[in-house]
Amino acid sequence: MPTEDSRPNLVTIVGRGVPANYEISVDGTIEMIDGNPLEEATVVSSQTAEGAIETGVRRFRFSGQMANVRLVDWNGVPAPESPHTPRVHVDYGVSTRGDDG
Repeated sequence: MPTEDSRPNLVTIVGRGVPANYEISVDGTIEMIDGNPLEEATVVSSQTAEGAIETGVRRFRFSGQMANVRLVDWNGVPAPESPHTPRVHVDYGVSTRGDDG
């Protein structure tokens, strides 16, 4: 099982209260944390995660660098043109030890 040392980076997707879709790609590997991909309707392959979010947070650990982030609102309008797309936070070299999730 991968460890924080093998995936030291964190990307957080934060919903804004309206349905929206996201796709994040990295040049390393990615995995969802703090949730169940099946329950969250999130598709995760070795380098890409995509799904929908309305409220709440989706968090992913990854190795390498962020390659691409695509966000669209419920009408298909991409960020930054739409104020309703989720917020994205990317942190490199962080630990989640001590977090609730």
